[in-house]
Amino acid sequence: MYALGIDLGTTFTAAAIWRDGRAETVSLGDRSAAIPSVVLLRQDETFLTGDAAHRRGFSEPQRVAREFKRRLGDTTPFLLGGVPQSAEALMSRLLRWVVDEVTRREGGAPAAICITHPANWGPYKMDLMRQAARMADLDLPVTYTTEPEAAAVNYTQQQRVEQGSVVAVYDLGGGTFDAAVLRKTATGFEVMGQPEGIERLGGTDFDAAVFNHVRAALDGKLEALDEDDTAAINAVARLRDECVQAKEALSSDTDTTIPVLLPEVSTEVRLTRAEFEAMVRPALHGSVEALQRALRSADCTPEQVRSVLLVGGSSRMPIVAQLVGSELGRPVVVDAHPKHSVALGAAWLAGAALAKPAGAAPVSAPPRQQAAPATPATRPPRRTVPPAQPAASGTPAARPAAVPGIYRAEPAAPAPVPAPRVHPAPPPAVAATVVDGPGLPSA
Repeated sequence: MYALGIDLGTTFTAAAIWRDGRAETVSLGDRSAAIPSVVLLRQDETFLTGDAAHRRGFSEPQRVAREFKRRLGDTTPFLLGGVPQSAEALMSRLLRWVVDEVTRREGGAPAAICITHPANWGPYKMDLMRQAARMADLDLPVTYTTEPEAAAVNYTQQQRVEQGSVVAVYDLGGGTFDAAVLRKTATGFEVMGQPEGIERLGGTDFDAAVFNHVRAALDGKLEALDEDDTAAINAVARLRDECVQAKEALSSDTDTTIPVLLPEVSTEVRLTRAEFEAMVRPALHGSVEALQRALRSADCTPEQVRSVLLVGGSSRMPIVAQLVGSELGRPVVVDAHPKHSVALGAAWLAGAALAKPAGAAPVSAPPRQQAAPATPATRPPRRTVPPAQPAASGTPAARPAAVPGIYRAEPAAPAPVPAPRVHPAPPPAVAATVVDGPGLPSA
């Protein structure tokens, strides 16, 4: 008997299981534990998910959907091969695949599931999330928790947190940002004040900044490509993939080169960490301001915070720890595997109901959840980054607009600070933002 925690992310989805007082990640992908949050509709009307959908999306961009979590609540559907699909329907496909894959690997279905969601989602989006779970036909108990709470629960399995201690969570993922302040209680965690979030800020935007850097370096060669040439469309899609890899490489290296293989164009573009940080720093300042608003809402000063927990794949960028540490004057704790900490915390929470009848000790969990076992799972060590001084500001990240089948890269402009609260009403419709997959940029 085991419990399952699922983190349905904007760009990646991760899962973890709890069994016998221990939590561990589940390897969903071909080469990593997390899978791309991608769904593709084939011509035979069957669906591909994750790595398989990502690979096939290069050759069939008009049938693939990405980043649909960002579009939850948008009344404009995705068009996959001309077939409309809502964001919640695509999320249900991804959720069902994860549960089936874990069931196959474990030899049986989980006894309970906990699904995470952004802290600033209101009743409208939460209702759509529950609808996606119903559409996935999950015939077992399903609970929900916020991503910062799940991250805090996992944190307490690695570090002792005294009752009354305050922890701030900075969650920068692939497409959204969350900030929350939590206090450790006798039964778990309580959220202090109002969590803050930025609906459209994450790794996807930083990828776009790198692509725009390459586009500028090519001096119009991308715009000159034939938009109807399948080979050109596929080449641009692979170039975008190279930009993602370059961004990730700069988390551990000071410079990288991006190979460019287009019809009649074969070259490479160099990108340094300093150049990249200049692109993204203004947007990251907005995330730090959101964290500061969360602290003010909690009536809490930075000095009262024990530490700032950095989670989400994009938090691995060195500039994140530098900015957060310098602005708050507090140490920041970077998880060794920030992509999986939320899924692991959800697994601890999902296992709470299974552990309590057996007399296991309680786990640190939000008050509205039952308790889970306190036996710590074996995890890689965390590293604590001391406060650092911020670097000088530079050019902000650019965000590409898109129409079906074609990506448009806009010139870099100062990134606006998004509204701190997410309203329950659906966001403005955007026609098939990433519906038809990677395409060619227009002038």
